[in-house]
Amino acid sequence: MPQMGESIAEGTIVRWIKKVGDSVDRDEPLFEISTDKVDAEIPSPAAGVLMAINVKEGETVPVNSVVATIGAAGEKPQATEVPKVPEVPKVPKVGAGGNGSKHSAQADGTPGATVAAPAPPSTTSAAPTAPAPQALQAPEAPQAPDSERHKSSPLVRKIAKEHNVDIGQIQGSGIGGRVTKQDILGFIDSGASAAPASARPASEPVANIPVARGVGATVTPMSVMRKKIAEHMVLSKRTSAHVYSVFEVNYSKVDQIRKAKKDDYERAGAKLTYTSFIAKVIVDCLRRHKTINASIDGDNIVYHNEINLGIAVALENGLIVPVVKAAGEKNTLGLSRAIQDIADRARAKKLNPEEVHGGTFTITNPGNFGAQFGLPIINQPQVAILGVGTIEKRAVVIEDAIGIRTMGYLTLGYDHRLVDGAVADQFMADVKKGIENFDPSQV
Repeated sequence: MPQMGESIAEGTIVRWIKKVGDSVDRDEPLFEISTDKVDAEIPSPAAGVLMAINVKEGETVPVNSVVATIGAAGEKPQATEVPKVPEVPKVPKVGAGGNGSKHSAQADGTPGATVAAPAPPSTTSAAPTAPAPQALQAPEAPQAPDSERHKSSPLVRKIAKEHNVDIGQIQGSGIGGRVTKQDILGFIDSGASAAPASARPASEPVANIPVARGVGATVTPMSVMRKKIAEHMVLSKRTSAHVYSVFEVNYSKVDQIRKAKKDDYERAGAKLTYTSFIAKVIVDCLRRHKTINASIDGDNIVYHNEINLGIAVALENGLIVPVVKAAGEKNTLGLSRAIQDIADRARAKKLNPEEVHGGTFTITNPGNFGAQFGLPIINQPQVAILGVGTIEKRAVVIEDAIGIRTMGYLTLGYDHRLVDGAVADQFMADVKKGIENFDPSQV
């Protein structure tokens, strides 16, 4: 199980692309995984024959667990039952985001490479399959000091700080006793610790509400991605004081520029969409309205120097928000290429973990499906998100006359803990002005 990011401690096998006995080339997709950051297809580190699959589809294992063994070309796998992954004991360990081992299995194309990656140590080893080679074991990690025994992600520590919770009081259910988001939210909901007024009221139910299942109802478990979306959305609503402002925008000038320039962009290998114009105006306005490009860290405000633009991408069974890093340094063509690239790779499950975090502002576009406007939930730890409504021709009043113009609504969702209504509306007025008076020389 590869290490897909510093804060990721485990992953779930979603699908095996190859079967035992199949030939596989180096860098050919071998299996698909889902983590709390990204879904991805994992390439084979070596060429050969898939000799054994150690982890079933749907199972979650720690990073660096051996999930399969690849033998030399021509080898015949033995018929073995897929073993069950042993439970990892809850013992102190070095966190995934810190000083874990940096050793990894070889991926030089030689037969017999074991599918694994750098990570904290694991008790899982390869299933015995002669003459397949043995799994490469990670070196034992040093025991963490008492102050480091309760490991957690930055997000969990942020929640703990906001709710005045000592993580040491919580029994972690994650790998090696790691405290998960579910652990700390359950701890807060239980009323075990005094929480500020912004915490969930004691009268609010925390247990699952029974669902009446009618005749013929189908019940399926949530996917890993759907669980993570649910967790993140509930966490955001608990964390941020959501307020919304809606502005109507005239896109007629942008529409004229787009029609005149879109063929040039296609020849340059890019698509000139309305999102391209909106993104360019947004990054220009974020430079002038730094509070919108900020985050809250406990009692501190972090004003980000870089503008990292998250672009929400709808997938077949969920949603992901890849990030255009250093968006403020790109022109309209550069933004168009970057947005198209991350959207295409998101749908193909080719994103890297670092491409789905670090955003400072997010754009989501429910208007693609005809919505007049949406009220999106803020992508934590950001303090604002822009919802783009459908863009269409409408009858509007222009100097006491009725005219047809290309119009649309923009919605800014913002965190009132930091962003006041006047600040949000000044930002949106600036965005509206930038779109309606877009400079053709910037395209």
